[in-house]
Amino acid sequence: MTAPRLTELEQEAWQGFLYTHDRLWTEVEAGLDPLNVSMAEYSVLALLGRAGRHGMRMSDLARQRLMSTGGFTRLADRLERRGLIERKQAAADKRGFVAVLTPEGRTVLRKAWRQQHADLRRLFFDRLNDDDLRDLARIWATLRPEEDVPGP
Repeated sequence: MTAPRLTELEQEAWQGFLYTHDRLWTEVEAGLDPLNVSMAEYSVLALLGRAGRHGMRMSDLARQRLMSTGGFTRLADRLERRGLIERKQAAADKRGFVAVLTPEGRTVLRKAWRQQHADLRRLFFDRLNDDDLRDLARIWATLRPEEDVPGP
């Protein structure tokens, strides 16, 4: 019995995705390194930055980061120890907790946003035209799990 194999085109597409992902991830993370922020930490800070001053429920942050609750709690613990976030009891639901950026967290996030914008521009967006970007957006939407697809 032979193992299933990818076609040459499938292999080329898959390897291209993996190589590009690894290269972009590595270079963008290197840009964040002087700020002492990992990509995982940055993604949480960015979500909180978009959420505004009211922050976000811890469970929603974990879900959006595709992390287990325990793994996310450890990440949040690190950010809190560094003074970048704080946890507060949720106003609407006293059982839950909300994470919010501290003033130091907002400062670090602004610096990280500037660095990431420059890196993404140089490594990704400046190399693609609008048609390429539309194609990628369509592809990513096609690959999104059905439960993540917005309804009508």
